[in-house]
This record gives sequence, C-alpha cells and structure tokens, in this order.
Amino acid sequence: MRRADVVFIESTYGDRNHRPYSETVTEFEELVKQAVEAWGRILVPTFAGGRAQQMLYLLAIMFHRELVTPFHVYLDSPMAMEASKAMVKPPELFDEELLERKSRGLLPLDKAWFHSSVTSQDSQALNNVEGPCVILVGAGMCNGGRILHHFRAGLPHENTHVLIVGYQGNGSLGRRLVERASSVSIHGEKIAVRANVWTLGGFSAHAGQGDLPNGLPSSLPLGRG
Repeated sequence: MRRADVVFIESTYGDRNHRPYSETVTEFEELVKQAVEAWGRILVPTFAGGRAQQMLYLLAIMFHRELVTPFHVYLDSPMAMEASKAMVKPPELFDEELLERKSRGLLPLDKAWFHSSVTSQDSQALNNVEGPCVILVGAGMCNGGRILHHFRAGLPHENTHVLIVGYQGNGSLGRRLVERASSVSIHGEKIAVRANVWTLGGFSAHAGQGDLPNGLPSSLPLGRG
C-alpha cells in the first residue's frame, strides 16, 4: 500500500502512550514486594487468554530470582486454566528466554505456591485466605465473573491491593476504580473503596499513541482526509 485517502486504525489508546514494558515490570515487582511486606492481599483482574499467563510467568520469575519470599498465588478462573493448558502445548513456539528459564526449573510452576481455584465454592473460600497472596481472577474488565465477590469482600480494606493490568472500558467497574472512585456498586450494594488501586497500562496488548503510526508504511501520506 502506497497511498490512501482515509486510514482507519485501532486506537484504544490513541490519546496516550504506554510506559515502557521493562519499566512496567519493574513497577509490578515493586508493588508486589510492598504488598507482601504489608501482609496484604493482591487482587488482579485478568483476561483469561494471555494476561493471566503473563502474570503467572512474572510471579514465577520473582520467586525464581528470589526477589520476594514465595507466597500463595491462586488462578481463580476456569477459562484461564484451560487457556494455560493450551498455551504450553506447542513448545516449538517458546522463545529463547522461556526455554532458558524452563531448563533452569522455572516451569512447570511449583504447586507449593501456585494453585487453581476450580469450583465456585473454591473461589468463595479464597475470601478467607490471609495474606500475603495473589488472586488472579476474571473478568478482565471487572464487568462480571468471580472478581465481583472478591471486590465486594476486599475493596473496603486497606490491606487489599488491586492491580489493574488491562484496559477498562468506559462505564465499567474497573474504570471506576482506575478513576479513583471512593465507592462502587456491586450487585446493587454500595461498597466503599479503601483498597490500594494501581494501574499498570504498560501491560496492555493494545498499541499506544506513538506506536500506531509505526505500523504504516513511511511513504504513506497522513492527514490528507
């Protein structure tokens, strides 16, 4: 393609740039360490395919590098469990970094620390688990699923840490938290937000503002409407 009158491109983040990925990972590690030192519970709303596995991988690396004393990590999403199984089936697609870490014992994940929460009863029981711990749970935009009862139980408490690691659509519960709402409505009940809420936009799979034009040929004239 050399010329176009109009170009339509995906622009979820067309109004801003992401923090670099390496800096985002560093921030993630620091927030996890802070929460662990405070004996806190970390709630991470995650998309089932991709983001959940990314978070598991980063936590496993932290344990492997002894950046933090291992603690319990719960994957509370049946869909994410199935997606995780599918993602490890084609090892020929693993990159060199993953293969190197796998050879050093990083994978499979140590079942002493990493757990799957299968049934709804298992999920409800996690509300009684004391910190430090991480609960990775759907839905990624906090618009339904198991994250709602975790928020209902955890948002009123200051030792709860919420890490937002994916896009939150306008009007969603997740967007309300990103915008620092003092309270939210869950199943018609007003819930006070005293938890620590952190947004890590650098994990997004959507391109930031500066990355969007980079996908277009340099010879393509822009702004010709």
